[in-house]
Amino acid sequence: MRRPGPMRRNNDPDNDLIDKVVNINRVAKVVKGGRRFSFSAVIVVGDGKGKVGAGLGKANEVPEAIRKGVEAAKKDMSPIPLTETKSIPHEVIGRYGAGMVFMKPAGPGTGVIAGGPVRAVLEASGIHNVLTKCLGSVNPHNAVKATLQGLRQLRSPEEIARRRDKTVEEIL
Repeated sequence: MRRPGPMRRNNDPDNDLIDKVVNINRVAKVVKGGRRFSFSAVIVVGDGKGKVGAGLGKANEVPEAIRKGVEAAKKDMSPIPLTETKSIPHEVIGRYGAGMVFMKPAGPGTGVIAGGPVRAVLEASGIHNVLTKCLGSVNPHNAVKATLQGLRQLRSPEEIARRRDKTVEEIL
């Protein structure tokens, strides 16, 4: 297993996306003549302003697996409500498979308190102040998908007020 690499911005001038390699795994297929090796890569892509997605790319070479993962992540992008302090609006637990990720809003200056895969998702999405805890499986695939599932559950105070036919002040 490989540690997450640094964030990088795409060279494409019309979209300013941050992509981050979360995990690269070498997999082997046993055939008659020996082993055939290929690679799978988990990639997170975000715009740093509240949109994030993750993708899995598989190929015989690492760069091709990363490229496929970035394409899959771009298709998977979804918006996330953020507060003025670049945090999340409320506590949430994301679940995927045996992995669970608990996320709690934090005050300004706290930073992103999270492990590798969860940190990659939160940084790419533009969240700057949050507390997290991985519960259950810490497999990078499940941790990334659980984090995304939790972030997609988030609702802004405006949306909750509109659904309940109340004002934002009544909700807060």
